[in-house]
Amino acid sequence: MINAYAYPARLETDDEGHFVVSFRDVPEALTDGADRAEALAEAPDALVAALSGYVDDARNPRPLPKPTRARKGEVMVAVPLVPAAKLALHEAMRAQDLNGAKLARKLKQPVTAVRRLLSLDHTSKIEHIIAALNALGRTAELAISEVS
Repeated sequence: MINAYAYPARLETDDEGHFVVSFRDVPEALTDGADRAEALAEAPDALVAALSGYVDDARNPRPLPKPTRARKGEVMVAVPLVPAAKLALHEAMRAQDLNGAKLARKLKQPVTAVRRLLSLDHTSKIEHIIAALNALGRTAELAISEVS
């Protein structure tokens, strides 16, 4: 199973002429910019902030919204590499009914280290996230594509 963390976004202008970015699959994600380029540059951070709300509650994480295809007038916005790997780790844990403490035991790491590894707000080394994914029987691949 391949998980791609890119969501369709709609750009519209508000009454003040700012470009507003919204995501129909992740309605909590909203941002804006003075122009189209600035709004799109802010969009990945807005997406990560909104998706963190789905996974931050360790006792009651919610399933991540599944990305749908872009419709006419929408553009795809990808979650940056490290947060996307962390989202994949959350989904792998959810699929195996693991919490942070169980993952810490599996990785032979302190629970605090695993909490940092899972936090979308914390900077982690990609190789540490991949090691955790591997421990759960998952792998990670990097795909490079042209910017449209």
